[in-house]
Amino acid sequence: MTGAVLWDMDGTLVDSEDYHWRAWRDAMALEGISITHDQFIRTFGQRNDSILPQWLGPGAAADRIVRIGDSKEEMYRKLVREGGLQPLPGAVEWIRRLHHQGWPQAIASSAPRANIDAVLEVIGLAGQFQASVSAEDVTAGKPDPQVFLTAAARLGVPPPRCIVVEDAVPGVEAARRAGMRCIGVNRAGSLAADVVVRSLADLPANAFESLGRG
Repeated sequence: MTGAVLWDMDGTLVDSEDYHWRAWRDAMALEGISITHDQFIRTFGQRNDSILPQWLGPGAAADRIVRIGDSKEEMYRKLVREGGLQPLPGAVEWIRRLHHQGWPQAIASSAPRANIDAVLEVIGLAGQFQASVSAEDVTAGKPDPQVFLTAAARLGVPPPRCIVVEDAVPGVEAARRAGMRCIGVNRAGSLAADVVVRSLADLPANAFESLGRG
């Protein structure tokens, strides 16, 4: 049985960190709140409903959290569409190679669905994935395994046959909790994944086949 590949998006397929930072900085400024880049980095990759209570305080109203989060994401998508994004090295080549080899693939991201659609459109990868799971589809973010288990279910592939590609510690932990193999992509090379590379372009040609047989 062919395995499946589940891709994180931000930091794995694209380097979108600066756009997210600029959008968060400006959205919070509209609320009269200044955040530092260090505050942003500590929360990068988390869901908005986890990030905003840290900046607004635990008593923040739910409707305010939704309103600010929606404003930030609109700003982010505007930056993506106006400024463009480049796929990270090796990403497009691997996705297309796996597609031609018959591997089902899904996006499994903490991002809103509209962000996923915008990014895939801008980098030319729309239509390469058989499923996607976004923030709207799950109730808990990484390191909870829900996002990966949902993606596997949508592809109809058992979790042990899935390989996750991630760039962050919570995502690698989520893959482990889901019972999946994981390729970690990190410029510091510091993830506790089954295979760790600094760039997808550094993956050996048999990387997915080898993990799929493991």
